[in-house]
Amino acid sequence: MADQPPSPVVTNPWHHLRRYTDARIGLGRAGISLPTQQLLEFQLAHARARDAVHLPLDIDRLTGDLASLPGLTGSGEPVLLHSQAADRFQYLQRPDLGRRLDDASRERLAEQVSGNGADLALVVVDGLSSSAIQANVAPFLACFLDALGQTEPDWRLAPLTVVQQGRVAIGDDIGQLLSARAVVVLIGERPGLSSPDSVGIYLTWNPKPGLTDASRNCISNVRPAGLSFDQASERLIYLLREAHRLGLSGVGLKDRTGEVVIDSSTNNKNFLTNDGQS
Repeated sequence: MADQPPSPVVTNPWHHLRRYTDARIGLGRAGISLPTQQLLEFQLAHARARDAVHLPLDIDRLTGDLASLPGLTGSGEPVLLHSQAADRFQYLQRPDLGRRLDDASRERLAEQVSGNGADLALVVVDGLSSSAIQANVAPFLACFLDALGQTEPDWRLAPLTVVQQGRVAIGDDIGQLLSARAVVVLIGERPGLSSPDSVGIYLTWNPKPGLTDASRNCISNVRPAGLSFDQASERLIYLLREAHRLGLSGVGLKDRTGEVVIDSSTNNKNFLTNDGQS
């Protein structure tokens, strides 16, 4: 039996580290090029990232998933809104248009305001990854609303809104129109080659148009392979409580959920127990 010719692929000595990360390390080589398998995997990841940006949200499916969430039952269907960017092409070319609502949406939202406003407005935005919003927003909100109901049952929620062709700052427009003390924007983050489904969460206290990112707190990489829904919910509730206590968000509000306080009487770790310390 003739000897088999040697494989043209030269194995990288770090290839075993790939089990710990999605990063493209230890790929090996074939001559001066990538091996065929790794090249095909790269092209698939690139296609998924492009799809995340360009594929539109399935609005009917998303609103159905959101309307059935236990914490929102009885509040009716989510309010559908649109930015001033008419389509995806204009959205990508003109980021400024994605930061403000169009006139029809502003009129629609004005009909939702009642009483003295709300404590919290939740805003779902397609952003730069419809895949992230489609897959992860409903399960995250289910987790968050359950935790919020247990820790802050008196918080009044504004009607849930879903925005197409939106950017982060559009939440400031919506929060002001709803007279909400705080707005939380859930948006599809710019997709990476290993993370096309990442959700970003942006909190702003006292929202109003014209604010910069210095006025917001961000929780990023929320997805099953990144920051879990439970962890993201804990961080968001902590930030909301501290924003309410301090009357601000952004650079003046630090995420200290990692500074765990141990209750000596029960020996349980509870990030929400901070004995009044900031």
